[in-house]
Amino acid sequence: MDLELDGLEVSFDHTAVAAPRIRDLLPIYRDLLGGRHLGGGGDNRVAGYRTLQLTYANGGKVELMEPLAGSTFFDSFFELSRGRGGVHHLNFHVNDLGAAVERLTARGYRLHGLNRSDPRWQEVFLHPKEAHGVLIQLAQPGFREGDEPRPSLDEVLAGQGRNGNGIPSP
Repeated sequence: MDLELDGLEVSFDHTAVAAPRIRDLLPIYRDLLGGRHLGGGGDNRVAGYRTLQLTYANGGKVELMEPLAGSTFFDSFFELSRGRGGVHHLNFHVNDLGAAVERLTARGYRLHGLNRSDPRWQEVFLHPKEAHGVLIQLAQPGFREGDEPRPSLDEVLAGQGRNGNGIPSP
């Protein structure tokens, strides 16, 4: 069988949901559906967003995302969703990001956002036009979550997660 990423290990990791405020997502994804704070919380100051992950009894994960104050990162996404947000992307882990990029590019897929600057997390995105309207993130993690302390949910919401900007979530 000729698979697009034949020979590479590919595994689904999480679904990311974005909203103007993570606090608005918690009543559903934490309280109603039983998500437990896993970690992964922190600010991406360059791109302008904050994240945290919840895990569920079966091992599934949902990443919650919000823009940092003054960020335009989600502007077009929120415009398309009439300001509500929703599913932002699906994340798949690959064991060799370079090989994945080569194979997809050779087959004519449009990729964007290639970022190999952080050895802890390297990523590229398959454009939504290539995936029936879904943004797909391919990532090669370079460390295990247990390698660094995980901020608590309260620390993330207070802007004190990894790379936190000190500004609380709205």
